[in-house]
Amino acid sequence: MWACRPDVCIPGKADHMRILILTNNDIGLYKFRRELLEALLREKHEVHIALPYGDYVPLMEKMGCVFHDTPFDRHGINPLAELKLIAKYRLLIKEIMPDVVLTYTIKPNIYGGMACAALDVPYVANVTGLGTAVENGGMMQRITISLYRFGLRKAQRVFFQNAENRDFMRVHHAIKGQNELLPGSGVNLAHFAVRDYPNGDTVDFVFVARIMREKGIDQYLDAAEAIRKKYPETRFHICGFCEQDYAGSLKRLHDDGTIIYHGAVTDMGPIYQMSSCTVHPTFYPEGMSNVLLESCASARPIITTDRAGCREIVEDGVNGFVVKQRDSADLIDKIEKFLALSWDERRQMGLAGRAKIEREFDRKIVVEKYMKVIENGL
Repeated sequence: MWACRPDVCIPGKADHMRILILTNNDIGLYKFRRELLEALLREKHEVHIALPYGDYVPLMEKMGCVFHDTPFDRHGINPLAELKLIAKYRLLIKEIMPDVVLTYTIKPNIYGGMACAALDVPYVANVTGLGTAVENGGMMQRITISLYRFGLRKAQRVFFQNAENRDFMRVHHAIKGQNELLPGSGVNLAHFAVRDYPNGDTVDFVFVARIMREKGIDQYLDAAEAIRKKYPETRFHICGFCEQDYAGSLKRLHDDGTIIYHGAVTDMGPIYQMSSCTVHPTFYPEGMSNVLLESCASARPIITTDRAGCREIVEDGVNGFVVKQRDSADLIDKIEKFLALSWDERRQMGLAGRAKIEREFDRKIVVEKYMKVIENGL
């Protein structure tokens, strides 16, 4: 076990520690790692969180977390700004004096790892996806891999969300120490409970993601236009923040009835309740798709691509269908295949997805692995 700071230890409880978490946004930390925060706080650890301020920060402060505002540009590549972030992390670590640092997402993993390594502070990284810089190859890939090597070189443990990411980092010698697979961020099975399968007059498909090309929005829109003309009982819903220049297309297709655009949705419960199937035609370098995990946990069939972060969740013909990446024609074909199923066959697909999530992707698995690492100091 890591030795705890004298000012944190409670008499008779030498295992109470000060833990610092570095990540890039409040939404992901609260929605996907709230149960870990709760477990740490329940064990009387002092939990500090460093990230840009957002709407979910007060909720985490109310839980008992200590917030440190750490703004940075998630997508920026300005060298001066990156150096400032490293310096910010170093100052923060010196100020807090954590027993262990947990890092999530690319910049906190790399720059937070650099700061921890320089200050000889134990840290555990979680690679939630390699990012487009690595995915697209070229000079940016080589630079990013070099940064990963430097940032992860002294990590006590590196968690990966899919085997493809782990194997890539091994081949490129970006990791040296202990590493392990997690079932993504897992899913809270109580919060995303089984929902009765809809039996109305419409068949409702839903796309849930940031509205960007890499998430497959073009293929989904193509499918919506083609399918709606042939099957007027279908509905195509879109939920997500419009991150790229799709505002005009979404408005036009919403106004003519091709799609129903809901914007960014905070509570996905009602969406999963009315949906017949989640369509996720992504070719984005994901760690593990939380959208698919939540959909399956809600007992909804899925249609998604055969790529890391998705293929681990879908079983073709069992709990959904697999489509080729960037292939609108194949997506249209698979949607038609889904429409040819009976109501009960669709419902059984959803239940098969729920069973898979219960077996393999319960968030308790993730929390238990983190707690074991922290408690054993591995």
